[in-house]
Amino acid sequence: MENFINPTVKQIEISGIRRFFNMVSHYEDIVSLTIGQPDFPTPPAVKEAGIQAIKDNRTTYTHNAGMLPLRKAIQQHVKSSYGLDYEAENEIIVTIGASQALDISLRTIIQPGDEVLLPGPVYPGYEPLIRLAGGTPVFIDTSESDFKLTGDQIKERISPKTKAVILPYPSNPTGVSLTKAELAGIADVIKEHHLFLLADEIYSELVYDRPHTSIASFSDVRDQVIVINGVSKSHSMTGWRIGYLLAPSWLCRHLLKVHQYNVSCATSISQYAALEALTNGKKEAESMRDAYKERRAFVISRLKEMNLSFAQPDGAFYVFLDFPLNGKSTFERAVQLVEEAGVALVPGDAFSEHGKGYMRMSYAYSMATLEEGLKRLEDFISKERVRKET
Repeated sequence: MENFINPTVKQIEISGIRRFFNMVSHYEDIVSLTIGQPDFPTPPAVKEAGIQAIKDNRTTYTHNAGMLPLRKAIQQHVKSSYGLDYEAENEIIVTIGASQALDISLRTIIQPGDEVLLPGPVYPGYEPLIRLAGGTPVFIDTSESDFKLTGDQIKERISPKTKAVILPYPSNPTGVSLTKAELAGIADVIKEHHLFLLADEIYSELVYDRPHTSIASFSDVRDQVIVINGVSKSHSMTGWRIGYLLAPSWLCRHLLKVHQYNVSCATSISQYAALEALTNGKKEAESMRDAYKERRAFVISRLKEMNLSFAQPDGAFYVFLDFPLNGKSTFERAVQLVEEAGVALVPGDAFSEHGKGYMRMSYAYSMATLEEGLKRLEDFISKERVRKET
């Protein structure tokens, strides 16, 4: 019967991040710096809001787009944080995490044969969703532009089949983000060529050196942009599965149809928890961001001491290391790190072929874990350099 399965599904593989994490999980005494998940517990008041929702029997369906108080809280949050104006009643949809927001967006705008442009290296979850929607992913190598997708790069790759661009900044895996001027260059191209743009801004609250700018703040492309965000990273709520999307009302009307027949609505209990997070949880989110900023400074300092090259991370909680392969594949080098140094990093080619020769390190871990992991990495690098010299 397997022969009758959708061939597109058969060709899709499990994320390289998870494959590597699962593969090394049986090793003993490993310091894993692989998974991009906040190590903080969900804030107490947010948990209590979820518990209280259960006690109050708030366990029924909500509006398909999400309960209105939560959509109003999202409306106020994106206005105060990013200067975005979206109507709670008809331009915001609460989703099952950012992943479902991406899925319904692509299934709404993509037709079979359409091409979607996206930077490489990039989070591996986009390509399968594009293919499941009938589209073709077209990766743009950003390794020569400091891992920043540019308007010129997009313009060079546009074809008659191009329907949309995915703009995932701050970036997983590189940690880089785009300036307002860089976004303006992309907005000009999007406007000129009448393309949709999916702005995955799930890490927008984790920007350290300057405020995050959303491309949706450029009024001349607002009608072409779908903004995707959520509370998973900002409030350490990955398991609560609450994301949201922002889009013009004419587009939201169609997105809501796909969302409705896909999941009906996001979990009511989680919606009440998210409401608390967005209305009263700003200080907790800021506290987590401050901790990540401190960890980032520590990691960068230690990597510089090792003379390792990396993309300068100004958002999210990742560092993308240019890692010498010494005649091995990226995957083989990652395995070697596990076996000889007892530290696990994600091989860069898990983020498309444009990540070959790199390793992703997550600093969403305690300082003690980071200190031990970096000490092991330093010992490994030092021993290799000694061997080369002798």
